[in-house]
Amino acid sequence: MVQSSQSVEVRIKGQWVAVPVMRVNGSELTTKGKWLRIARIRGEEMMEKGVDDPECYIAALKKDTDHILKSDIFSFTQKLPETQPKFRYSMEWESVAAIPLDNFKQWWEGLPQESRKNVRRSQKRGVVINVKEFDEKLIEGIRGVNDDSPMRQGLRNAYFGLTAEETTKRYGEFIGRCDFICAYSGEEMIGFLHLVYRGNVAAILNLTSKPSHFDKRPANALMAKAVEISGARGISHITYGLYNYGNKRDSPLREFKVRNGFKEFLVPRYFVPLTLWGRLCMKARLHRGLIGNLPPSVIAAGLRARALWYDLKTFMRRCSLTSEQPNCYRQMERSNPPAGSNL
Repeated sequence: MVQSSQSVEVRIKGQWVAVPVMRVNGSELTTKGKWLRIARIRGEEMMEKGVDDPECYIAALKKDTDHILKSDIFSFTQKLPETQPKFRYSMEWESVAAIPLDNFKQWWEGLPQESRKNVRRSQKRGVVINVKEFDEKLIEGIRGVNDDSPMRQGLRNAYFGLTAEETTKRYGEFIGRCDFICAYSGEEMIGFLHLVYRGNVAAILNLTSKPSHFDKRPANALMAKAVEISGARGISHITYGLYNYGNKRDSPLREFKVRNGFKEFLVPRYFVPLTLWGRLCMKARLHRGLIGNLPPSVIAAGLRARALWYDLKTFMRRCSLTSEQPNCYRQMERSNPPAGSNL
């Protein structure tokens, strides 16, 4: 049953934008896309329970006489550990990255030797891991980690430059069923892992560390602590987004997941056409998007080109800032010897 229609704010390309939502049975439905609009449950990947009665969502979307969402397709997924299809709608397999967890020792012994070395290296270099409450001090620490670099893995960092209010809004949604695991070097917070609990499964919502402290391997230490905490809670799986994103195969993030014990689990994702246009697009496989249809080699080339474009923009911005400095400042910079020199 539809309870209400309203709007929520989401961050799109660095800007907070109000988007319409439809509330159905306590969940919020939103749509993405312009020429093909696909409705999904907002925050679906962090829901405590899976979708048991999809028909109520489908009926609500079909009865959307006020055109709140204007949806062509409704999509939803099953959740681990359920991997066998429960419904008879059109479906495709979704590639989920997850650690099947019995205990910490089992996970630790299954890691590559280099991953275990990185955790020990982090400890030897003074990294301390603590679980922190969500308060003003933690918010400032998160901002410091996010603002360490405007780029991440060759892409623009979407979390760079958020205000304290925006950071609170971004990370405060699951308070009461999550942990913030934080890495410190002395008094400085150099990384954090946002772990959300949903029943017998724990999901990593964010894992971020400062590139300037990469040599201390805080991400590996954070992962080890997350597994330790989850094992103590009797968690069966730790998920971390997708293993393969459509036909996008190789990426630094996937390599990190593999080195830290994540495996691929295939779960059903269902697609229910709501309009004639939705049926036609599904037959043409257009609901998969570019990443789901282009060959992996083309996607890899596109990602490299995008990374080069961002690097060029960053270089040009730095050149512009340097050229705008007064001549006396630039002269002083040239005359000062490099740090660590004997001059």
